[in-house]
Amino acid sequence: MTDSTTAIDVTGLRKSYGKREVLRGVTFKVYEGEIYGIVGPNGAGKTTTLRILSGIILTYSGKAEIYGLKPSEARAKGLISYMPEDSFPYERMTGLENLQFFARLYAKGDKKLEEEYVERGIRIAGLGEKIYDLASTYSRGMKRRLVIARALMVNPKIAILDEPTTALDVESSVKVRETIKEAAKNGTTVLLSSHYMLEVDYLCDRISLISSGKTVDEGTPSEIKAKYSAKNLEEAFLKAISNA
Repeated sequence: MTDSTTAIDVTGLRKSYGKREVLRGVTFKVYEGEIYGIVGPNGAGKTTTLRILSGIILTYSGKAEIYGLKPSEARAKGLISYMPEDSFPYERMTGLENLQFFARLYAKGDKKLEEEYVERGIRIAGLGEKIYDLASTYSRGMKRRLVIARALMVNPKIAILDEPTTALDVESSVKVRETIKEAAKNGTTVLLSSHYMLEVDYLCDRISLISSGKTVDEGTPSEIKAKYSAKNLEEAFLKAISNA
């Protein structure tokens, strides 16, 4: 992690749908090379925050920048790769065809680059000969590994992953975490959301705790546990929101 380079800068982020205020002042920074986690229960505002940073939600108040750019500008420049929580492969295509389709979109006519993306995607997915099977035959874990490979194979500056291991079994979750760690080692800054506190304790360099659309604390998992004299992040989170 390199503290001197800010990859993502969020300050006082707010978002409402009609009279319902979903984000009420989310603030955090992600440094280049980090795996950074936004942690909180369902409905805390994690997905809305990620959709703003991925350039999908365009109307909001507060500051949200990717390397000094608006998220929509960063997306247009190809700096961001985003995997929604409900992302699935095209089931009428094989795993390989899924990777080829998205590689073609990102490579923009550069055949050599397209081939590099596909080769990297095959390696990241780790599906062996199953890569040639229809995605409709895949288990949930295999589908998840394929869409994560799809997001990471293009070597994005920033990978935004919404609940990457949700509903996965233990074996699939471990493989996904290993994939995320490997991407960070190769230079991708990873921003992910999760409500699995034990997972982010293992996976993330730093985290933000958010509740009801507000940031309640930020730091390394060890710092947050120490601050609240907690045995684990679940306990720290409960103490943090009671103090907020």
